[in-house]
Order: sequence, then C-alpha cells, then structure tokens
Amino acid sequence: MSAPTFHNYATMEKKSEEFHYSQSTIVNGIIKTSGQGGWDAEGVITSDPKKQVEFAFENVVKALDAAKKGASWKDVYAVRSYHTNIDESAEYVIELFNNYMPDHRPIWTCVEISKLGIEGMQVEIEVEAQA
Repeated sequence: MSAPTFHNYATMEKKSEEFHYSQSTIVNGIIKTSGQGGWDAEGVITSDPKKQVEFAFENVVKALDAAKKGASWKDVYAVRSYHTNIDESAEYVIELFNNYMPDHRPIWTCVEISKLGIEGMQVEIEVEAQA
C-alpha cells in the first residue's frame, strides 16, 4: 500500500492553504477529487445553475489532471453530485455526462442538500477515477 499523494490545480493553491484541504489525491492507483464547485478560473461563483454545472465539470478535469497528467472524465468510474435544487441542475449533469463520457457510464449518486460549503454554490461534483 503506497502513501497517498495530494494535489491542487494552480488557481486553487490559495484556497488549499486557506481551508487546509487538497483538490485531489491518489491512493493505491485511484484518483479521488474533493467536491468541485461552479467557480470560474478566478474562483468566482456564478449564480446561474447551468453555468455552475459547466464549471464544476471543467474543475473536475483540472483536479484529475493535477493528480495525474492527462487524467480526464474518460477515467472516471464513480460520481457523487450534490445539489441545492436538484430540479434546476441534475438534468444538465446528465447531459454533460453524455458529452464528457460518451463511451461509458459511471456509477452515480445524486443528492439534494440545503447548503454547500461555499456561499452561492448550487452544485458540487466529486469523482473517483482510475489513475
């Protein structure tokens, strides 16, 4: 069993230090990401739920690639998504699953909750992928 390694993409280094957590880790050949929210490259969270889903998918790619260069949605086998309003965002998650992973279907847990960790976040996505 190898020791886990911890990774961040460039724009999240400050948040990693501020909140004392990493965006992704590799443990025994598995990449796990922390929840990726709907923030843009500057860390700004949009109020548009559809745009938040798009940013979350892009941020998953950044977190995977930070852990292992070239890792992407094609390596993902498990997804957990958290929504403050599942009716506003879950269908768009499914649409992006089809776009990002047309050749496979990961397992998925989709949950509606009352609040996410950063004010204004409406969706958060975490994944597990083969390293």
